[in-house]
Amino acid sequence: MRRWKPVVTSVLALLAGPLGVAGARADALSPEVLQYVTVNAPIVALAHVRVIDGTGAPALEDRTVILRNGAIESVGPAAAAQVPKDAKVLDLAGYSVIPGLVGMHDHMFYPAGEAIFHEMAKSYPRLYLAGGVTTIRTTGSIEPVTDLAIKKQIDAGKTVGPRMHVSGPYLEGAGSWAPQLAELNTPEEARATVNFWIDRGVDHFKAYNFISRATLGAAIEAAHKRGIKVTGHLCSIGFREAAALGIDDLEHGLVVDTEFFSGKKVDECPDASAAAAELAKMEVGGAPIQETIRDLVARHVAITSTLPVFEIFVAGKAPLQQRVQDAMSMEARAAYLANRVRIDTPGIDPKTGQPAASPWPALFRKEMEFERAFVKAGGLLLAGVDPTGAGGVLPGFGDQREVELLVEAGFTPLEAIRIATANGAQFLGEQDRIGTIAPGKRADLVVIKGNPVQAIADIKNVETIFKDGIGYDSAKLIASVRGLVGIR
Repeated sequence: MRRWKPVVTSVLALLAGPLGVAGARADALSPEVLQYVTVNAPIVALAHVRVIDGTGAPALEDRTVILRNGAIESVGPAAAAQVPKDAKVLDLAGYSVIPGLVGMHDHMFYPAGEAIFHEMAKSYPRLYLAGGVTTIRTTGSIEPVTDLAIKKQIDAGKTVGPRMHVSGPYLEGAGSWAPQLAELNTPEEARATVNFWIDRGVDHFKAYNFISRATLGAAIEAAHKRGIKVTGHLCSIGFREAAALGIDDLEHGLVVDTEFFSGKKVDECPDASAAAAELAKMEVGGAPIQETIRDLVARHVAITSTLPVFEIFVAGKAPLQQRVQDAMSMEARAAYLANRVRIDTPGIDPKTGQPAASPWPALFRKEMEFERAFVKAGGLLLAGVDPTGAGGVLPGFGDQREVELLVEAGFTPLEAIRIATANGAQFLGEQDRIGTIAPGKRADLVVIKGNPVQAIADIKNVETIFKDGIGYDSAKLIASVRGLVGIR
């Protein structure tokens, strides 16, 4: 980072801000964590920085943000700032600071082929934090015990990573395509599963493709009784059906909503290709989709945008980033590149003998239009990455790409940053602690070289990430997992 001015190197202090900041004491951080720390002082001043506060308000130029004991103490014009004499001062002219990203579909596992997933206990937490993601919701766990253990280690300062909201195991029904997902066949099984995992520390659940309405309804009821929210990536159940059952959030948006398929049967997941072909012909401004949007908004059901994982299925669309390839193991990289070739090479329509047209370009555009319409109608849009799919969407990097794609979808950079920060905090019920830059909130901040308001691509230029007031070096975190994604 440019021109640091440490005034005084102070002794380590307790990181417990006025709102009860959940984080390890600075002097309790393990050597593993400390090797990635570049700013570690009780009082830090971010001087001459551009502040993009996450509320959607215009950026504030030439500000000084003072952090004390893990919390934001003040934000004001640099010319009038009263910087404590014992503060560590960072001259950040030419830089921007945004709230830490709140990743709302941020798994801890990577696709390993043949419907099997591998837990990425080392590489993923580091990549999330390196990309500026300071809080995640795992939104479906393959190894919930492992996720809970990683969360505990991060909170204790033994390993490095974002603050974690751990989801329980997928709430799936009969017929699952992934052998690692347990099938729930009755409402009684759903209630027992929900209560079992809440007792062990999970704070969210995600329903999946083949669950029935009765089982999902029982899971939602059991979770709500204990103050826990439920989201879903659904197929057997349409969005409006799920909303009527009381679901709190729906993942991915329009492209996975099967309720519009003419051949849809109750509690059955239809053929994906047939459903996609029909959806691609629909208009977002038409009555059926608009009625769904109004229903979701009226029932306060959020939508989680995961544009990066769908972009990759649009031939020639997703950028081929060297930093993404560098993070992958040789085997994972080879599989990903092969998937890109397959996606970019059209198949042959058996009826015509001509190259088959993919529905994905139209679906991707419709998803973007749907998300704009949902927000315009008053809906709460969240942001996530979903690092699965064809294997090329990775933690941190993908969260940044999500913000870029929200801008491509028609949101302003300020709106996109708000969706990726403040909206997630609101859904988690943590808006008083994270999600925006304001005095009294946790010092969860991302220092970016450049100005993402003018050039949203600058969102990738993350240099330092503050979590609970401790600054972590993005480049060092990324370098530490080179070649590990797909292995651990």
